[in-house]
Formats: sequence, structure tokens, C-alpha cells
Amino acid sequence: MSINIHHVTKQYGDQQAVNQISFEVSKGQVVGFLGPNGAGKSTTMKMITGIIHPDQGFIEVCGIKVEGESLATKKKIGYLPEHNPLYLDMYVREYLSMIASFHGMADAKRSIQDVVEKTGLLSEANKAIGQLSKGFRQRVGLAAAMLHDPEVLILDEPTTGLDPNQILEIRSLIKQLGKEKTILFSSHILQEVEAICDRVIIIHKGNIVANESIDSIRSLKDHQYIHVKFNGEVSSEALMSLPGIQEVECSEQGEWVLKSTGAGDISKELMSFALQHNLNIVSLQAQTRQLEDIFKQLTGS
Repeated sequence: MSINIHHVTKQYGDQQAVNQISFEVSKGQVVGFLGPNGAGKSTTMKMITGIIHPDQGFIEVCGIKVEGESLATKKKIGYLPEHNPLYLDMYVREYLSMIASFHGMADAKRSIQDVVEKTGLLSEANKAIGQLSKGFRQRVGLAAAMLHDPEVLILDEPTTGLDPNQILEIRSLIKQLGKEKTILFSSHILQEVEAICDRVIIIHKGNIVANESIDSIRSLKDHQYIHVKFNGEVSSEALMSLPGIQEVECSEQGEWVLKSTGAGDISKELMSFALQHNLNIVSLQAQTRQLEDIFKQLTGS
């Protein structure tokens, strides 16, 4: 496993930032790391990179324990933090040359040219970083993280400040990099994670509340909630007999909420059901469950 987190806990005073979390990420995977503000995402990423150490448990990167071997694991990792620290007075190529020197890179010029092209910085490469827009500064941070060709990329909100076209370009780049590298990718935008990632890990109040493939998340998204009200009495057993209905619940106002698989036209089934039972439908509304709704349910938002 490229990243192995085993029963890791981190506490700041009375606040438990991360509580006994465990997960693995393999080579060739792009994994989305989601959670509300203060959930423990950045703390976890900093522990993977060796910036801070866990109070309990251990973390391995490419089979090497981070604690005690942080220099060896740092060589394996490219890290783009949420608040991208840059030297604004330095020129883009000058800054990347400095980063290359930290890594002791032999053929720095070629590597710099390569990441400048990949991150779309070619037109801005001879400018001072302070002259760049927020989106291009974010690209500089991504280029610095990629420069030494690490096996693992830890990207904390990598598309912050990018315009829609830039976001699409960076998404494409991350997906391409994910074919050969291990990428842990944090974002508040669930649709963005769905577009890039193979798997989603959701953390809430320091605990892992979901660790699912994108296909599993999509299957949840396909569920529909149908709100229907009849002009007469109906039993839950009768509604459960309809094709595709998984759950049935009645509100105090007499409105039924039906959970369906999303397959087929449930409205036609309900109209046929009403005719068979000499009923009229007073109101009917179908609502597809969005990814944001799933996130809200899992994080208690």
C-alpha cells in the first residue's frame, strides 16, 4: 500500500482532531478525502506528510513508517497544502529551481520545463509569483508538489481559486497522474471528487464515516424520494408492493414518502395504483437524491 493509516489519533488539548482512523490507498488510485471544516482532513494530511505526528497509531508511506523516517517518506510525497505558501517576490522558474535544489535534483531544468507545461504555467513562467492571479499561484504550488516526481501526491483543495476552465484542466491532469501515482485529494465540492476520484473517504468530527467506491456513491445518488398524497386511506404494505419501492413512511399530514431505486417511472405506477383502489392523487413530487444530500446525512449537517 502506498498509504497505510492504522488506528491514528491526534489531539490538540481537549479537542480530539482525529479519532482512531484507519484506511489504505493503493498505487494507481485517486481517492477523495471529504469532510466539513474542522473534521480532521488537514490534520490527517499533515500527519501523512510528517509535518505533525500522531499521538497514537502509525502511518506508512510506500512501506516506510513516517514517524522516525520522515525524511525518507518526504522524498516519496508531493504535498500541496490548503493555504499554498509561496515566495511572492520570486519568479516562477526561480522558485521551482529552489524547490529542485531542496530535492537535490540532477536534471532540474528539464523537470521544471515538464511541470510548467503540465500545469499550464508556460505563459506565466517568467513572471514574479506576486504578479500572478490566485489560480496561477495554485498551479505553481501544484507544480512544486509534482517537481521531484513523487510516488504519492497529497492535494489539499488543489482547485481553490481556479476558474471553470482551469478546474477542468487540473482535473484532467490529476486523473492522468493518478494512473501511475497515489493521490489523496481533498475538496469541499462533492461533484468535483466524483469527476476525479476512484473512491471517497468521508471524515466527520475526527471519525471515518464512509469509505466507498465512486460506484457505490453513484448507486446512492440514483435513489429517488417520491412525496405523494391520496384523498383516502392507504396502507404501507400496499405501497411497498409497488415495483422499485424500498422504503415507505407516512408523515403526520398524511403525505407518503417513498424511497425508490430510481428505475422506471414510479409516477405511472402510482397513478395505476390510485385507479385500482378508487383513489385520487392530491399531490405528487419526485426528488432525486443529490450527492450533497448523502454528504449531509453522513456528516449530520
